Amino acid sequence: MNETLQILKDRRSVRSFSDKSLSEEQVTLIKEATLRAPTAGNMALYSVIEVQDQEKKELLAKLCDNQIMIAKAPLVWVFLADMQKWVNYFVEGGSKERGEKEGLASWRSPGLGDLHLCLQDAIIAAQNAVVAAESLGIGSCYIGDVIENFEEMKELLNLGHYTVPACMLIFGFPKTKHTTKQTPRCPKEAVFMQDSYQEPTLDQLKAAFSEHEELRREAKILPFGNTGSIADHYYFKKHTSKFMEEMNRSTSAMFDHWCKL
Repeated sequence: MNETLQILKDRRSVRSFSDKSLSEEQVTLIKEATLRAPTAGNMALYSVIEVQDQEKKELLAKLCDNQIMIAKAPLVWVFLADMQKWVNYFVEGGSKERGEKEGLASWRSPGLGDLHLCLQDAIIAAQNAVVAAESLGIGSCYIGDVIENFEEMKELLNLGHYTVPACMLIFGFPKTKHTTKQTPRCPKEAVFMQDSYQEPTLDQLKAAFSEHEELRREAKILPFGNTGSIADHYYFKKHTSKFMEEMNRSTSAMFDHWCKL
């Protein structure tokens, strides 16, 4: 197996970091790899905020369900879906005025299609950063909770009208070597489909997540005295949780703000 495929296969999330800082050269290498990510129309519809201020890191940790590892991480990057840069360029660079004057185009505000492309750009770039860091022996973890508490996030990071959080990554050297088995993934046939969507049956779903369920049963963490299923586990832990309720509220507010004229 070639080196890149091995890195992708072996990668796992790291949530506990040593006190060792990343070097300037290492951060630069990760940045350069990030910038080589595919991007719609080569417009780079994303920006990255590197949060160095310790007080801000602690506030981020609090806003993201009190995950203290964020405050302790040597490197924290918030990836933004960013159309603001192009709105500014269109207006301040004269494209809007010239288009209307010459009858070529009338102004339109960014819509949900623009947001979708921006989110794609940001998350693709983030994954490039993850792989680059992993190749340097640097661990990382995605923080999806950055899309909670949009109003506070907007103020904390001074976000423009057309900039919203897409995801957050924390980086650092693993505190200890991995000694446990990697978390399972679904088998290929449970994810890859041909020509059209094929809605899975209950038996197919049970088979797809059987390894996940067995590990949790061994750890005795399934609901109902460990007699429940993996579906029970995710239904009560995530799907009906308070943080998912907030995540949905926050995302709705985020999208409404984007579309607000």
